[in-house]
Amino acid sequence: MNLNRIPIRRFPEFCESDSYKQYRFEDIITFSSGKNIKQNEASPEYTTPCVRYGELYHLYGEVITKIINRTNLDPAELKFSNGDEILLPSAGEDPLDIGSASALTLKNVAIGRTINVLRPNGTIDYSPIYVSFYINEKLKKKISTLARGASISNVYNSDLKCLRINLPNIEEQEKVANFLTVVDEKIRLLKEKHVLLQQYKKGVMQKLFSQEFRFKDDSGHAFPEWRLQAIGKYLLEHKERVSADTNLPILTSSREGLYRQERKVFNEGEYGVLPQGYFTYRHMSDDLIFKFNLNICWEKAAVSKEYPVFTTSKGLNAHFLEYCLNEGNEFKRFAIQQKVGGTRTRLYFKNLCQLKLKLPCEKEQQKISEFLQTLDKKLDAVQQQIDLTQTFRKGLLQQMFV
Repeated sequence: MNLNRIPIRRFPEFCESDSYKQYRFEDIITFSSGKNIKQNEASPEYTTPCVRYGELYHLYGEVITKIINRTNLDPAELKFSNGDEILLPSAGEDPLDIGSASALTLKNVAIGRTINVLRPNGTIDYSPIYVSFYINEKLKKKISTLARGASISNVYNSDLKCLRINLPNIEEQEKVANFLTVVDEKIRLLKEKHVLLQQYKKGVMQKLFSQEFRFKDDSGHAFPEWRLQAIGKYLLEHKERVSADTNLPILTSSREGLYRQERKVFNEGEYGVLPQGYFTYRHMSDDLIFKFNLNICWEKAAVSKEYPVFTTSKGLNAHFLEYCLNEGNEFKRFAIQQKVGGTRTRLYFKNLCQLKLKLPCEKEQQKISEFLQTLDKKLDAVQQQIDLTQTFRKGLLQQMFV
């Protein structure tokens, strides 16, 4: 079936072609399933490369070019790949997960059970990688509607036969597939860079706070020794209040930072005030994690009156304290000590003041915080690259398939 529709974005050499045709899956694909490989029968330490269905959710994307696990089962009991398969989970808790396709480009890989295995039947030439991208972009929601079952959803090969796909000629498929694969590889490398930077920062922080690594002053001399002190002597609580109809921006303190609430306030009552350069945090946690947010964006803002608000006095650098509270091991141990029963842990300001930390002099605190802020800026820059590339990828997928 010829199509009048063509994608918004095409490579120039194909723009004059109207070669898109629509096919039913059952006309171009053969369907099968894998053989059972239990979780305890798969490990990177075993011999035969294998793919289990749960790994399709967590370890692999549109294209499988490297196998993580292996199995020690008898090869005679296994079903192996030809290198031109498309794998889709046939069961899952979320119906949308079942529509996640992965092109298996490697031969002699054992394919586990609960996987729908799609292979070309020879009627036409198609790129499994192109079709994998197509399924994930255009057919995922459709496949989810075919799912059956209550707590566990199932989609069988017989359900997939009725699906339709729009394909250009094989040359255009391969060029699109190669281009998208390059974009995915760029994203993978950026994510890997981000992880390595995070690991480097974590290692540096451990060395800094254990004093294994020390900065020197501007004259090249050693700073004074660190002193164990209760931080309460440097904390100043701020209890300013404003009415609920305030014109101040209303902020929520979350683990991702401070967020402005875009809403009108109709209730009566009052808010706490968070000046610029002051901290706030939610004083209750279900998992012993507290996030201390430093207001650096708003001159003055309103927050829940339940949030403690405080600043630091001379002798304690605010950014240094921010790293100690949000990423330091001493505070994590201190938070555990605050749990006294029940499901929630409460950390009131008066209790926070009892936290004891080894503190360097303020000038060394500043050097440490400035160094860590430089690392954070690098992390933010890489994350921004990841976000931009993922947005670019999303646009490509929307515009390159019909």
